[in-house]
Amino acid sequence: MEKKIVKEAVHFLEKFTNERRKDLLDKNIENRTRYITVVLEDIFQPQNASAVMRSCDCFGIQDLHVIENHNEFHLNPDVVMGSSKWVNLHQYNQEKQNTNAAISKLRKQGYRIVATSPHRNDILLPDFDLSKGKAAFFFGTELTGLSDEVMKNADEFVKIPMYGFTESFNISVSAALVLSHLTTALRQSHVNWQLSDHEKFELKLDWLLKSVRSGSELLNEFLKKNKH
Repeated sequence: MEKKIVKEAVHFLEKFTNERRKDLLDKNIENRTRYITVVLEDIFQPQNASAVMRSCDCFGIQDLHVIENHNEFHLNPDVVMGSSKWVNLHQYNQEKQNTNAAISKLRKQGYRIVATSPHRNDILLPDFDLSKGKAAFFFGTELTGLSDEVMKNADEFVKIPMYGFTESFNISVSAALVLSHLTTALRQSHVNWQLSDHEKFELKLDWLLKSVRSGSELLNEFLKKNKH
């Protein structure tokens, strides 16, 4: 949809919601980012995957990428708490090797591939350099971690500082800790982490369609009457 039409559609649908809802949408859009994104590889426990999606919404991460090589992605409604309505889900399940497909797509979008896994060349999370550009953080399965494909193709390796006997965090806890640190650091930095103006309008249109009763029908009628 052309930029002009997107803006006009947003202004049209805003007429069918109240000021409180519009203010809430605007506030959350201003805090959304695609500068960092999350990638889950073969997560088999629905409650963990759902908790990660919920964390993405809470920390303003707009996109969640899910690789399904062996395990299908399922949401737990009791855990996700409606966050799936506001976070864009990208699923990779059409290829023989979906991990490589995800890595290729993210690289084309300008993301660094970052493996969250202990490695001989890893750095601690507080030392991660956000100024070097966009980054996609990969999280692996609860039992075996990230695949060899991710480890071979990763540009960087990051680990969370730990001071106890246990060697790792639960996957959903790991994602929450990483996102908490990174989103706080982004907001304190000079990095241009926010969405572009056009992305903001596109996202607001999507959210309005989900918020306004009969939003899709109203939009279709609007587009028919305003063909350019």
